[in-house]
Amino acid sequence: MSEVKKIATRESYGNALVELGKEHDNVVVLDADLAGATKTGTFKKAFPDRFYDCGIAEANLMGIAAGLSTTGLVPFASTFAMFAAGRAYEQVRNSIGYPHLNVKIGATHAGISVGEDGATHQCNEDIALMRTIPGMTVINPADDIEAKAAVKAAYEMEGPVYLRFGRLAVPVINDNADYKFEIGKGVTLREGKDVAIIATGLCVSSALDAADLLAADGIEAKVINIHTIKPIDEDLIVAAAKETGKVVTVEEHSIIGGLGGAVAEVLSEKAPVPVKRIGVNDVFGESGPAVKLIEKYGLDGKGVYETVKAFV
Repeated sequence: MSEVKKIATRESYGNALVELGKEHDNVVVLDADLAGATKTGTFKKAFPDRFYDCGIAEANLMGIAAGLSTTGLVPFASTFAMFAAGRAYEQVRNSIGYPHLNVKIGATHAGISVGEDGATHQCNEDIALMRTIPGMTVINPADDIEAKAAVKAAYEMEGPVYLRFGRLAVPVINDNADYKFEIGKGVTLREGKDVAIIATGLCVSSALDAADLLAADGIEAKVINIHTIKPIDEDLIVAAAKETGKVVTVEEHSIIGGLGGAVAEVLSEKAPVPVKRIGVNDVFGESGPAVKLIEKYGLDGKGVYETVKAFV
């Protein structure tokens, strides 16, 4: 059996920016001295006159992006999630969110899969921070195909968008030929009647692996990919809850304020059912190989399987 193709979504981001640049002259890219890591260097090489390195000054990066957007340009402001959502939060909130400017934030190296960089750089709070900003769209793609489609969709919509990408290469689970990305609409990847596993980002592949293991135990798991956490697909989530009676959320993010929080908010109001949140359990990360960290925090297929089986 051939090995599953794996690509880091930060790579997808860089490649998608180049394709956008070819199609649209108003696309500009900004970075904070991390173009090699965020992969915006690919765009810099193709369009040097439309690339701006703002240095290690993330707050200024967001301010410049805000200003450029008022001239008709569509800026993609790029840096690590820890700096985009953390260090520059005030500027994102007040200079981009409050005036509802057309700025797209490309946040790479999110979650514990940053690996050896350790707890200071493993941002597990960014989704929670960004989804509290009124009018901010928050997207967390699961693979290469979805990430590229998300970048294009972000360009095509008006208003601020937070795009979350990872450092670690992850399996390509979607088919490029028939995949259709729509902001605010989740994707049902597998049908099941016993439990609904709702996942986002790299944990979507973990959810699919867990569903295979559960099937061997006679447990049918419905698997849903929520790539847009704000606005979230309430109808799909409610329907899944009513169909299965039990919901599990899986994310490479704190269980506080991320996908698990968003799903629980929806279900508490519209379809109360037992909910189990799988994620980073209110702790900081640690330095180590990304794959080993994902296993340690129970976010791999086996870890998700064990938690879901116990819950069901």
